[in-house]
Amino acid sequence: MENKWNLKGMTALVTGGTRGIGAAIVEEFLRLGAQVAFVARDDKQLQHRLDEWKDIGSSVTGIRADISTHEGRELMFDSVSKQWNSLDILVNNVGTNIRKKAIEYNEEEIEKIFHTNLFSSFAICRMFHPMLARANGASVVNISSVAGITHLRTGTVYAMTKASINQLSRNLAAEWAMDKIRVNAIVPWYIDTPLAQTVLGNPEYLKEVLDRTPMKRIGTPSEVASAVAFLCMPASSYITGQALAVDGGFSIYGF
Repeated sequence: MENKWNLKGMTALVTGGTRGIGAAIVEEFLRLGAQVAFVARDDKQLQHRLDEWKDIGSSVTGIRADISTHEGRELMFDSVSKQWNSLDILVNNVGTNIRKKAIEYNEEEIEKIFHTNLFSSFAICRMFHPMLARANGASVVNISSVAGITHLRTGTVYAMTKASINQLSRNLAAEWAMDKIRVNAIVPWYIDTPLAQTVLGNPEYLKEVLDRTPMKRIGTPSEVASAVAFLCMPASSYITGQALAVDGGFSIYGF
């Protein structure tokens, strides 16, 4: 198979593409030859990234939208569908969290986490199914978390959404296989992102994290991006329905 280790000529949509893991994915895709559209809520950050990436790869487009809302998703879809007839790659990366004990959440907080992390990803997958099917060999990658496979201190609500993302990926992989759409999840442990630094800035907390990580370090956004890119390449054409841990060995580290 020719060019199985790159993304040349492919079209890709990445949500939450201006910071952390999302930004690293956009840049990785561009360097591997994809045409990329990315979505973010913040105009200033979006323009900053467009300026930064304009000379990398073939094509990059920024879309300002809040994809946790129906209106935001419609705006995103209209923009992408006007740009391309088909979509080779969809990466659902947007996520949020509120760290509390289970009994301390109010209904508004629970709904916010579910709508941002889970319901939007499901809606976006459904919305783009026709464009993905027209690609005749598309890939969806949902960004999950090790919180979806084991208990963490990140909170029960967040964990529920990430466990659901893993199962969503499995179900769609089976249901959409005949449409030549592969669906996988990436399951990161602590990665050096602005969101993670809110807790990793505490030296005691960081030590506990590293003590539970066989590789004794935090992951980088580019390491997650590389795994995402692999799952979108022709080289991974027989891989679907998997939840790939990018975690320095955390999820297999027993006593």
